[in-house]
Amino acid sequence: MLLKTLDDLVFDNRFARLGDTFSTEVLPDPLNAPRLVVVSESAMALLDLPASEHARPEFIELFAGHTLWNDAAPRAMVYSGHQFGGYSPRLGDGRGLLLGEVVNSRGEHWDLHLKGAGLTPYSRMGDGRAVLRSSIREFLASEHLHALGIPTSRALCVTGSDTPVYRETRETGAMLLRMAPSHVRFGHFEYFYYTRQHDALKTLADHVIAEHFPACREQSAPYAALFREVLERTAEMIAYWQAYGFCHGVMNTDNMSILGITFDFGPYAFLDDFDANHICNHSDDTGRYSFSNQVPIAHWNLAALGQALTPLAEADELRATLELFLPLYQAHYLALMRRRLGWIGEEEDDAELVQRLLQLMQGSAIDFTAFFRELGERAPADAVARLRDDFIDLTGFDDWAEAYLARCTEEAPSTRRARMHAVNPKYILRNYLAQEVITAAERGDYEPVRTLQEVLSRPFDEQPGREHYAQRPPDWGKHLEISCSS
Repeated sequence: MLLKTLDDLVFDNRFARLGDTFSTEVLPDPLNAPRLVVVSESAMALLDLPASEHARPEFIELFAGHTLWNDAAPRAMVYSGHQFGGYSPRLGDGRGLLLGEVVNSRGEHWDLHLKGAGLTPYSRMGDGRAVLRSSIREFLASEHLHALGIPTSRALCVTGSDTPVYRETRETGAMLLRMAPSHVRFGHFEYFYYTRQHDALKTLADHVIAEHFPACREQSAPYAALFREVLERTAEMIAYWQAYGFCHGVMNTDNMSILGITFDFGPYAFLDDFDANHICNHSDDTGRYSFSNQVPIAHWNLAALGQALTPLAEADELRATLELFLPLYQAHYLALMRRRLGWIGEEEDDAELVQRLLQLMQGSAIDFTAFFRELGERAPADAVARLRDDFIDLTGFDDWAEAYLARCTEEAPSTRRARMHAVNPKYILRNYLAQEVITAAERGDYEPVRTLQEVLSRPFDEQPGREHYAQRPPDWGKHLEISCSS
């Protein structure tokens, strides 16, 4: 890898070249008295930037909106989307800007998207700003999901400031620099479909195929092939969410990436105690985006995308592809759960055993992350004996444990432990941990968020001296209310 400086970044602004139909040129509105809150050195490495670059004054000036690269082309993207089931005809980047696309030494393109950059034509009644707490939450989630192996956008840094921002109370503005190979969403396609701009719809689809799914061009029905690629990637992403207890909270179609990566973090949460009906978004009165609903909602969102592609592909072929979602999801999910449970190979009753375990967890206040970590800490019989007393239905657990032990393959305990610990994190981004570092950051103390970022970047490692980050949450930490405004 050829290390670069900030001055050496190479831009190739492919989306900007699509023109004003797809985005609007907007300059970022700088923050007052900017300061670096936290940075991801692994995200910097994706741009071939050494860690030392974030110490340069130019770093904070670029990512607080004070200066731009000469080859940057800041644009606010236009799109629409279904929000909580209702169609919003014109959304767009209301507080974010696509600064440009950087090409690294491996030929990879990375969008640099600055969130909280000020007003755009799509800000509607908003102020175009992001607050410190939401910026920290998105940064931590992006980088932690990546460390867990879950498909996600990335986050390079958070910049704080003295700029006042008003939400429920007076807060301070911040900017988040997030990265992804593309920021195209399901809602992009919906916008051009519902406004009957079918030529632009085709242009967008051709762009996505050319830049991200070139193999689709060789298919007899390239746009149907595009839909299948998106569906397959989305099925895998949702399987990871369900297997690791991640709740997104706002699965609107404008928050769904065409690349099948976790995108636009708001009132997310990882499950503490397992609850299939958990609602992490305080604004979600009906539970539309509850944990158990994430699978059917993903299917619903894909149907909305398929509808938007009907001017380009045969409806029957799109419907047939849509029917593949649930089997694909189930296959990915079961493969992940087999690994988490320490099973080798495949058995016919595996899915039933997984479902029985989740039913036993429901209502027993079983910590979802700690359970799997502890399950791999000892030999199978010792592990289930240790975990047994945590369950309410002891008879049911004993029946499950008997079947589980019969399913486990004989192997050396040390081999099993290493294999299970490699997929079952010790550390997870709990809401109370995020809240503690946010509270410190709002006082001007950024060391806690930086330390938490270091811990969460190695979620499977033991990390001696940091065991307190793996503790189960205090009672207050299980009842935090997170809303969309976060």
